[in-house]
Amino acid sequence: MDSTDISVLRAAVEWQSAGVPVLLVTLVETWGSAPRPVGALLALSGDGRIAGSVSGGCVEDDLQSRVTEFGRTGWPSAPQKTSYGVSAEEARRFGLPCGGTLGLVMEPLHAQSQIKPLLDAIQNRQVLRRELDLHSGKVLLSPAQAWDTFCMEAQTLRTIHGPKMRLLVIGAGQVAAYLDEMAAALEMQVMICDPREEYQRSWTRDSNPIDTRMPDDFVLELKPDQRTAIVALTHDPKQDDLALIEALRSEALYVGALGSRSNQEKRKARLREFGLTDAQIARLKGPVGLPIGSRSPPELAIAILADVIAVRNGIHLKQV
Repeated sequence: MDSTDISVLRAAVEWQSAGVPVLLVTLVETWGSAPRPVGALLALSGDGRIAGSVSGGCVEDDLQSRVTEFGRTGWPSAPQKTSYGVSAEEARRFGLPCGGTLGLVMEPLHAQSQIKPLLDAIQNRQVLRRELDLHSGKVLLSPAQAWDTFCMEAQTLRTIHGPKMRLLVIGAGQVAAYLDEMAAALEMQVMICDPREEYQRSWTRDSNPIDTRMPDDFVLELKPDQRTAIVALTHDPKQDDLALIEALRSEALYVGALGSRSNQEKRKARLREFGLTDAQIARLKGPVGLPIGSRSPPELAIAILADVIAVRNGIHLKQV
């Protein structure tokens, strides 16, 4: 789940709290081209408000007209399945790209939908599975892993919900500046940590000030979870290694370090001296980022973020 969909849940809770009926729409299937991934959310209120998107704007107007009709004829008591773009005529009508088709579940929210408890858990940085019975509308919440995936069965919809991804960058050099800018565009929460005064003086991104604590202290206080990525970029073992020790002992989803392959082997030997197991050391991504031939700070930032996104989505690409 991305942070756009978290904002959808917030809107749904706000509208429900005000006594306004809400329809939650989940994208459950796509065929051909589709601008949004399965699991994307859209909330529609009975008074005409909208949050999120399941089609990039192609079918939202028609869904809003259905909500208006519900206001006249009565809201459904259970979730309903619907699809758009089955025929070429419908694809043209709804503007679906390249004849794409969307399968949706329309869920009228009620007190037992558990959207508020779900949102509270996300805000407490928990990852949950929401299981919706399509026949009865009953909902079950249970713990999940960050890499668990969306699942649609005959009468059950299972979606995974978690907090915004956090990215801790150790070292405030050029790569960190590009990571800060690019990750923010991906709606990640970016934290920059560097106790070195010369880098603090050179940091120009006032929108995200540097934390000046020692990186290992920062990691310990952060309590990394399955929605946390940690990247060490200083090339200084005193800064990187101690932070990596704590990161690799934590539940962090992604831990990476800048450096050549030979330097990474030396780093791994040092980490073993601090008592890390082979399994913990094997979690270290080094050299950090996907091997796309990066030669500049922005290219390296792209490679790192691409790797983080891949791991977050359950795709573990082999480094060459």
